[in-house]
Formats: sequence, C-alpha cells, structure tokens
Amino acid sequence: MSLNETLQQDLIKDLLVESHEGLDRFDRELLTLEQGQGGSDTMNNIFRVIHTLKGTAGCLGLGKIEKTAHCGENLLSLLRDGKITTSPAMITTLLALSDALRGMLRALEATGKDGNADHSALLARLEELQAIPIATEQIAAPANAAFGLFADEPEPTQSSAPIPPAVTATAAPMPETLVAAPEVSQKSSVADNAIRVDVGQLDKVMNLVGELVLARNQIVANTTNFDQAALLTAAQRLNIITTELQESVMKTRMQPIGNVWAKFPRVVRDVSHELNKKVRLIMDGQSTELDRTIIEAIKDPLTHIVRNSIDHGIETPEKRCAAGKPEEGLLSLRAFHEGGQVNIEIMDDGAGINLERVKAKAVSQNLLTAEQATRLSEREAMNLIFLPGLSTAEKISNVSGRGVGMDVVKTNIEKIGGSIDLQTQPGQGTTLKIKIPLTLAIIPALIVTSGGDRYAIPQVSLLELVRLEGAQVRKGIEMLYGAPVYRLRGHLLPLAYLNQQFKVATPPAKAGADADDAVVNIIVLQADGRHFGLVVDEINDTEEIVVKPLGKQLKGISSFAGATIMGDGRVALILDVVGLAQHANVVAETRDRAMMEDKTRTQENADQRQTLLLFTVGTDRRLAIPLSQAARLEEFSLTKIERTGTQEVVQYRGQILPLIRVADHLAGQINQANLVALDPMPVVVYSENGRSVGLIVSQINDIVDEAVTIQRKSTAQGILGSAVVQGKVTDLLDVPALIRVADPGFYPAAA
Repeated sequence: MSLNETLQQDLIKDLLVESHEGLDRFDRELLTLEQGQGGSDTMNNIFRVIHTLKGTAGCLGLGKIEKTAHCGENLLSLLRDGKITTSPAMITTLLALSDALRGMLRALEATGKDGNADHSALLARLEELQAIPIATEQIAAPANAAFGLFADEPEPTQSSAPIPPAVTATAAPMPETLVAAPEVSQKSSVADNAIRVDVGQLDKVMNLVGELVLARNQIVANTTNFDQAALLTAAQRLNIITTELQESVMKTRMQPIGNVWAKFPRVVRDVSHELNKKVRLIMDGQSTELDRTIIEAIKDPLTHIVRNSIDHGIETPEKRCAAGKPEEGLLSLRAFHEGGQVNIEIMDDGAGINLERVKAKAVSQNLLTAEQATRLSEREAMNLIFLPGLSTAEKISNVSGRGVGMDVVKTNIEKIGGSIDLQTQPGQGTTLKIKIPLTLAIIPALIVTSGGDRYAIPQVSLLELVRLEGAQVRKGIEMLYGAPVYRLRGHLLPLAYLNQQFKVATPPAKAGADADDAVVNIIVLQADGRHFGLVVDEINDTEEIVVKPLGKQLKGISSFAGATIMGDGRVALILDVVGLAQHANVVAETRDRAMMEDKTRTQENADQRQTLLLFTVGTDRRLAIPLSQAARLEEFSLTKIERTGTQEVVQYRGQILPLIRVADHLAGQINQANLVALDPMPVVVYSENGRSVGLIVSQINDIVDEAVTIQRKSTAQGILGSAVVQGKVTDLLDVPALIRVADPGFYPAAA
C-alpha cells in the first residue's frame, strides 16, 4: 500500500469517527430545536456538523457525500440566517438527511465507496424547502467537486438547475421514499470501536506502568539474591500497583450510559410519529458509567424495549383522554448503581399488560395449551412475553407484530450476566427492571472446589452461604418426590449437587445423613428471579478474577460462562448460574414448564390443585392446612414455654406468642393415650392482621402440591372435611374456627 493510500485510509477512519459522533449531535440538536428549546447556539451547532462533513468529504474526493451535505447546508444556512422558519416537515427532512449520510458513511466503510443509493428525492425535497418568497442568493456549489486530495476520477457537480417555485415550509409531507434503508448490514463499525479517554487518565496509567516496571526489576533482583524481606516488600508494592493499574485501566473503558441514551429522543420521535402518538421522554442517570463492552451489548435490547413501550404500552391520545389521562404519554429511563451492579428502569404510564390477552395469544399461536394457560401464576403469565414467536400486536408493522424481540432481549441481557424483571399494573403502566454487571472483564467471584476441581461463581448471583454439620444434615436436608430440598427459614430451597451435575462422583442420596461428622456446604444462588442451593465439597475464598472466553469446543455448554487462571496457574471454569439451574431442573422457566406439564390433566383438577402442609397430631391423625396459612415453621423447647393465666405462651421475635395445642381442641377426636410430650415441640405459626398464634402439633411431615377434593364433609369442630392426600385419608383443619374456640380474643372484632 502506497503512502498516499495509507494516509487516505487514516483520514477516512477519522472522518467516520468524527462524522458519526457529529450526526448523533445533529439529531439531538434538531429535536431540541423542534421542541422550541434551542437558540442561536443550537442552530450554529447543527450547521457546523453538516458544514464540517461537507468540507472533509470534499477534501477526500467523496463526491456523493459532499453533494448531499452541501444541499443540506444550503437549507441550514437559510434557517440560521432567519430567512425561513422551522416546521415539523422540515425537521423530518433534515433527519432523513442525517440517515442518508449515515448510510453513505457505512457504505464507505464497508466498500471504500460512498454508496450508490438514489437520494434524488431527498435532494429535491431539500431544494424545495430552500424556496422563499424573496429570491435569495444560494451558497455557490464548488466549480469542480473533484478538487479532493485523492481524487481519481471526476465526481458529479452540484446541479445548477433553477430553484423551483416558492412553497411554504409546511407544504407536502415528506414522502416515505426519502427515508432510505441502510445500504449494507450494520456491524461493529470504526465509530463503535472508537473510545475517547481523558489525557490525564492516560498519564496516570503511564505512570503506573512505570511503577510496575520498577517493582518488576526489584523482584527480579531479589529473586537472584533471595533477600526474603526485600522480596516481600517488593511483592506488596507490586500488589498495590497492580490494583491501582487495574482500576485506572477499567476507568478508561468506562463510558456513561448517556452515550446510548442519546439516540433515544430520535427513536421516540420517529416511532411516536409513525403510530400517531404523543410521547414525552424523561431520562435520569445519564452519567452512570459501564464498561464499553456492556454498553454495546445493551444498546439494541434497550432500543427494542423503548420501541415496544411506545407501541404496546402508551395509548393513542384519544384513548388516553377517554381514560382520564393526559393525551401525552410519559416514557421514563432511569439508571443508577446499586450493589456493584447497574440498574436500568424503563417505565411508561400506558395501559399496562393485559395478561389474559397475552395468555390467549400464546394459546392461539400454539405456544401452550388452554389448560396450561389457566394454571399459570401471574409471574408466569408475565414471562410469556419473553416466549419466542409471541406477539400481541394486532397487525404486522414496521414497529412490531413479527414475534421477534423480547425473547432476544432477555437472551442478550442474560448473556452478559444480567437479569430482567417485568412489572405491570393494568391501566397504570409497565416497568422493566434490568440489572447488569459493571464490567465483564474483571469480576468478583466465589471460588469453590467440587470433585477435586475448582470453579468460580460470580458474586452477582450469590445470596448467602449455609453450612450444615452432623445432625443438621440429617434434619435439614429432606427428599421430596426424589429431589433434595433444604428448609431455609421456612421456605423450601431446591438443591443441586455440583458433583452430580458434572458426573464426577456418585451423587449422595442424603448428603452423608448417616455420618455424625458429615458436612454440607450450600451456596444459595439466584437464577431468573428464583432461588436454589448449590452443594459443593469446599468453599475456598472470594477474589477478583479475569474472565477469559471459552474455546469453541466448550462454548455450547450452557453451564459455563468462561474460564479464569488462578494464582497457581491452574484453570478454573466460571459457572453460568442460570444455565446450571436449568440443566439441574431446579429453576423451571415458563417456556420449559409450558411444554413439560401433563396435557391430559383435567381443568377441574387444575382448579382444585393447591399446596398443603401435612402434619400429625398424636401418632395417627393426619391433618393438613393450606401452606399459605403457615407463616413459619418453628420448634420450641419445653423450657421456653411460659404461662399467662391459663394460656401457654412463648417469647418469639420480641413478642409474646400464644400457643394452642391442636390435640386439646379436637376433643374426642384424638386418642389421648397416643399423645407424648415432645421436646422440642413442632409449631406452625399462623398470622393474620398483624397478629400471630402458634399451633402445637406432633410432627410436621411434608409439603405437597396436589389436586384436593373434599370427599367427606365434617360436622366436627375445627375440621372442614376429609380428602385423600398422598394416597392416605387426611383431615383438612379449619384454622380460624379452631382459633375462635381456643383463643376468642384473637378475633376481637368478631367477639
């Protein structure tokens, strides 16, 4: 490559970077002008962008870009001088000019030529808008546009055709043909890969590199002489310098999220105009910084969410007025740091999500059966939005209706270690909450050992650590339907054994329940908004790790997110918590559950299905209550039981908890000879209206999810009736009725 060619390539690269940034600024300033908030400075900034682009393109012999920019410059010159005024049609045309120039720049980067798209309609429209009642001398076009430094062939010159008859600025609407589609598919461009770094920050990095070299020299010298004290001092200094250097380099990669949000005013304007809606955009937290890689990864998902909020969320002005809302809808973007993550909230005050309509659409598109749809919880119905192929749009348009979007958004967010949560309120609006890590390059992680190998778990997914020893193992871990669970503060936590998932050891049936010295380490993790426990052999330490991508042979394994090199030089795999949870079937996603449920289950049984807490009173009386009535499950030692009058009580969480012996109030129904004094006593805590009472039982057996049909009504006090649960006859306890008899003061209003 000759010197001239190399120089031209460098100049074109600079043009691409500067022009894309300038056109982004051009769009923002135009929208400010349209809203009546701009002044002369705004107009000068708009003019300067196009003027600079035209001049640079002319110097490089890029005639098509120069000609298009020159035509726009003529119109902007008249606007700047106050000879014509702005109008929505004119703003739309100037935005189309921006799109056309972007397309030509992308073509220049991809092919080395500034495009071959036909922009004649746009140029004609720009010339029409220049016409004013009083003839005005136009800015003369260059006599020969091929005056560029690297021109190889003559380029077309500016047309000298006469100006068409005068038209008003609000004349005919802009034809759709003016908005040309991109000529080439957009990929990572020169502008996207460029980053601006403060010179002071670079100076700091350079100084730290110098300190790093000095520390290295000290270590090398003391390694030869083996001066242990000096070597230790040098190592400590190296540690400090490396930490500072890491932080400084990370800062050079950090960019404000406002760089992404800067494009959204234009997106909101275009989509709202296309859908005949009025939308006001509010942005808060533009200075929140993320790693440049993260910013690039979330750019497209955020754009799709914004478009979706306008299309599916915010109503037309007529519908909003009919609902008593302002005709202008509100779309709010908010970003902030919290807990080592970046939180992004996208809120609209639209109609919210009609979950019944979503379920009906999913059924009509054969994504699940009608029977399955009726059994979905509100959260599961909400997550149908993320099913591939689902669209609630009535018709296909440029904005929506093709069933591609929110599933890709969720996948892309989770791919970078983030999570997405959807909340809606019918008639009030919808909020999307996204949590993403600050960076993917260096992350804090928990190092664990299982099956002799070390693994790293990103701390962003870590909730807490639980260690069980000896008797705690036998009591804490139970088997429900062949699956291990742990009762964590009254809630069932499904467990996954890492050894079992990776098939490196025989899966322990009950985690060493027969050994007095058994130890179980449970890492409580969060995946897709749900919790599960990961059982490992050892928990080592926490440290910051450098994330390395996996080779192509391992990229398809969903349980791994990457790898890192430990201090001893060995490789440790980084676990993908969501992928591991799905592989272990401890966190069922809506899309998986919809396909796996039994299609032959009848609607009647589905409606009657409920979760029950099973327990025993005496030695042979099986009772059950809805699990929702059990606030907590506790055990109290007999020594803790006290009395106030005739009432047994216990001090519980800073309050006095009255106790009711269920057996005493099922008079004649319990074989008193079978009652034994248990120590400690199992207690089911029942809460209502801020008050609690403890129900003393003999044994808590299980939690089941079954279709319950009362086959035998009961006239006995405190019993609703009998049903078959787990193949055995079980009485359903009427807790409120029992409490009214045992402790009338619990319901003072009814007394």
